[in-house]
Amino acid sequence: MRRTDRLFEIIQILRDGKLHRAQDIAARLEVSTRTIYRDMDTLVASGVPVEGERGVGYMVREAITLPPLTLTPSELEALNLGMAIVAEAADPELKSAAESLAAKVDAVLPVETVAEAEAWKFAVYPFADAARGFAWMPTLRAAIKARQKLALRYRRIDQTLTERVIRPLHMEYWGRVWTLTAWCETRGDFRVFRVDLIETAEALPELFVDEPGKRLQDYQACEDAREGS
Repeated sequence: MRRTDRLFEIIQILRDGKLHRAQDIAARLEVSTRTIYRDMDTLVASGVPVEGERGVGYMVREAITLPPLTLTPSELEALNLGMAIVAEAADPELKSAAESLAAKVDAVLPVETVAEAEAWKFAVYPFADAARGFAWMPTLRAAIKARQKLALRYRRIDQTLTERVIRPLHMEYWGRVWTLTAWCETRGDFRVFRVDLIETAEALPELFVDEPGKRLQDYQACEDAREGS
């Protein structure tokens, strides 16, 4: 089961308002209890009103009335940008409403893989961060579709500026921050980049083809193996 589907199933289980033990949910979804603990941490950080603790159980006291959404990438970008604009408004009521709306939407948005490094600090980045990354969306999307290599100038969290040549594979939305999964030819390994930290992205004339060990499914297999450990 994909992590996207599992998170959705956990929300459905908790909707009845009853206390559910992590080991019971794990047995039902055929995963480890440790995996459920990580999923619960992600849901809480995403704004889902989950209460409970390890060894006791989890429940949702507030009703979740917003159904799962099916959005195109463009629709999601438009929603994201709208929230970013409103959140920067001087009106405190509008700002609060934008933050509340974002938390509710984040809870039902699709999430396929988790970066274990603090789960990309899920749902705590300021709106302005997401807005900074929008400029690169057309270039990144086109390169993924065309299977075209990219030259990136990327500023890491520690402010170190690096230059990379990558094979862009997949984009994901993480609590108001977009990430790009890629095979980094400079490092010879998979890397996940925060789109808002990209300084420049230039499409190179060189195209790439699938090679074992460098494909998206290879990255996902590595993530699944780590999650099950």
